[in-house]
Amino acid sequence: MNGHHHDSEPGHVHAGRAHSVLRPAVLGWAMAATLALVVAEVFGGVAGRSVALLNDALHNLSDVPALGISWLAMRWAERPADSDKTYGYHRAGVLAAFTNALLLLLLALWLGYEAIQRLRAPVAVLESWMIWTSLAALAVNGSITLALVRGRGDLNLRSILVHNFGDALSNIAIITGAVIIRATGARWIDPLLGLAIGLLVLWSSVGILRESSHILLEGRPRGMRVEEVARAILSVSGVQEVHDVHLWSLGAGHHALSLHARIPDMHMDECERMLAAIQEKAAKGFGIDHTTVQLERAGLPAQSGYVMPEPAKNKN
Repeated sequence: MNGHHHDSEPGHVHAGRAHSVLRPAVLGWAMAATLALVVAEVFGGVAGRSVALLNDALHNLSDVPALGISWLAMRWAERPADSDKTYGYHRAGVLAAFTNALLLLLLALWLGYEAIQRLRAPVAVLESWMIWTSLAALAVNGSITLALVRGRGDLNLRSILVHNFGDALSNIAIITGAVIIRATGARWIDPLLGLAIGLLVLWSSVGILRESSHILLEGRPRGMRVEEVARAILSVSGVQEVHDVHLWSLGAGHHALSLHARIPDMHMDECERMLAAIQEKAAKGFGIDHTTVQLERAGLPAQSGYVMPEPAKNKN
């Protein structure tokens, strides 16, 4: 006997859900503001002969496709499940985060190479262009970062948030560097800042790439352990053994669980009550909103491999 539990069923228990509180329009205006910023930084970098500003312009330019992909992902994630995508489109955001992080990784390597080349042959820069252009960039990136803070629980939006927060920090660094260059005449500071920006992008992109690929490869949700979930299910009255426990994330805070539970012979209505108890335990205890349970008669030999090293036995 199988028991299936998900969003569309009556009596669904919501627990541990992470819904985005942002509208796609927020990403739309952020994309327009970023495009204007890129134009300003390219102009300022060329006029001021600053590799740090040009690198930051390219860094911000990478935000434009990232914001566009994330905007599209948010629109897709709002679409309901259908006969083709039976789980819905929750992973559209995860796929967008993976794509963004991959682009950032490649960009970070390129920025690092350009900065090293400039370190070998520093050139004079115009500090005033660096300062005023970076102040404008800081205002734009700071505003976008604050607008995205509310959606930080979503991996897709968090990839954009981390990126723009890094942009804001790089703007502060460029302003500080320009002041130091004006005071000391140290030309090497500008390419050093460019290298630091590249390392920052590399660090942020690797973390997002690791987490998004974990979800795309059906990894278990962070903070959950298979053994803990299995033993929680064993605490449901009547469940004598659990096996073939599988945990995975659908993206956007939606988690799924499937398992086999062995129970004694009982009437169908008792089975239904036990299924409801298992689903409620998964939802309230672990925030799992999509649970599939296969009930089996206790005492039958196992025909499939165990997820745990050995089946968890109920000691009660």
